[in-house]
Amino acid sequence: MPEWLVLTLAMLAACAVVIVVTFVRDRAAAEDEDPSETPDVIEYMTMWIGVVYAIVLGLAIAGVWDARGSAEDHVQAEAQALHEISERVRVYPPAVRDRVRDDVNAYVGHVVTTEWKSMADKGELTTHGDELLQRVRVDITDYKPENDFQAQAYQPLLDQMAAADEARNARAGSTGATMPGVVWFGLLAGGVITIGMVFALQIRRTPRELVLAGMFSALIAFLLFLIWDFDAPYSRGIAASAEPFLHLFPNVGG
Repeated sequence: MPEWLVLTLAMLAACAVVIVVTFVRDRAAAEDEDPSETPDVIEYMTMWIGVVYAIVLGLAIAGVWDARGSAEDHVQAEAQALHEISERVRVYPPAVRDRVRDDVNAYVGHVVTTEWKSMADKGELTTHGDELLQRVRVDITDYKPENDFQAQAYQPLLDQMAAADEARNARAGSTGATMPGVVWFGLLAGGVITIGMVFALQIRRTPRELVLAGMFSALIAFLLFLIWDFDAPYSRGIAASAEPFLHLFPNVGG
C-alpha cells in the first residue's frame, strides 16, 4: 500500500473517531449538562498535556530526522572513500590498478542494487557485500609498492579503505528503526490521551467545534506518521538514497 494512502487513511480515521465519539457522547449526555461549565482545572490540565505532548513530538521528530541525516552522511562518506581509492590507485601498475577498480565497481554495483534492497526489506546488509569489500582490501594491502611514488600513495589508500569500512559499519548500524518500542508506546498513548482531553472540555456538535477537533486529531496522526516514516532511514518514503554512489560511480547499475 502506498505511504501517501496510509497517511490519508490514518488522518481520516483519526477525524472519524473524534466525530463519532462526539456524537455518541452528545447523545449520552444528560439533558441539563452545560458545556460552558467546564472546571478551570480541566482546561488547565488539557493545556499542559497538549504542551508536554507537543514537546515530546518535537523531540521525536528531531531524533528521527537527525538519524536520517546521519544515514545520508554514512552513505556519502563510504562512496567518497571508495571514489578516492579508485582515483588514487592510478599510480599503480595497470594490472593492479584495473583489478582494484573492477573490484570497487563490483562492490558499488552490489550495494546500489542487491544490498540496498536487502536494507529496505530486511533491515540488514549482505554477507556478499562484506566479501566484495574484503576483496578490495586485499587488493590494496597485498600489493608491495615498487618505487617511492607508489609507496607515498600506499598509506593514503589504506586510510581511505579504513574510512570506507568504517562508513559501511555505520551504515549497517543505522539500517533498522531508531525509535525504541517503549517510545512508540508513549507517543501513541500520549496521542490518545491528548485527543481524549478534548472530550473533557465537553465539545458540542457544532460544525466549528467538530472541524477543529477533527483537524487537531488529523494533525497528531500526521506527525506520528512522519515520525514512523523517518524512523527507518533507508527503507521508507523519505529515505536516504544511494545517490552518492550513483553520482561518483555513474557506470554501475542502479
